[in-house]
Amino acid sequence: MIITLSGRPGSGKSVVASRLAEALGVAHASAGDFMREIARERGMSILELSRLAEEDDSIDAEIDARTVRLAEEADDLVVDARLGWHFVPSSVKVFLEVSREVAARRVYEARRGTERENVDLETTRRAIEARTESERERYLGYYGLDYTDHGHYDLVVDTSDLTVEEVVDRIVGHLRTRESGNRGLIN
Repeated sequence: MIITLSGRPGSGKSVVASRLAEALGVAHASAGDFMREIARERGMSILELSRLAEEDDSIDAEIDARTVRLAEEADDLVVDARLGWHFVPSSVKVFLEVSREVAARRVYEARRGTERENVDLETTRRAIEARTESERERYLGYYGLDYTDHGHYDLVVDTSDLTVEEVVDRIVGHLRTRESGNRGLIN
């Protein structure tokens, strides 16, 4: 079983995916990690790389190719990637929603080196909105897809007022309902 997690910046995709993979005893892959690696390699922030990707489609193509390759090589995997659901159509597709305020606080408090714009809460909120719109427009242009459209997903969870454990529990509950008896992956 492959589970793809998408969602807005600050929704908790990476931490939820990591904990979900741990709870299920499967591998975890993150397109966000791929993007942060590329940003670090180029000496850029995530927002700067997102803006560059608006003109250079090789960045998204590289991230997408890594996602597809990992999914093809794995039997059981949790992938956090904005378009993971699209590139792994047989996956269980989960979207993590979050309020703008909570997203800004989470991203600001994470203090990641590749998110240099995050000097205060309001600047972080604006950077997240710019990044979200940049990604949404790119994906619409490249693939004709709006990753924020909840209609693409099997499950949507608003993480704004939930702990990571509560989000993981909701996803596992959905998997139990959906896949009861499937290869014993979900106990």
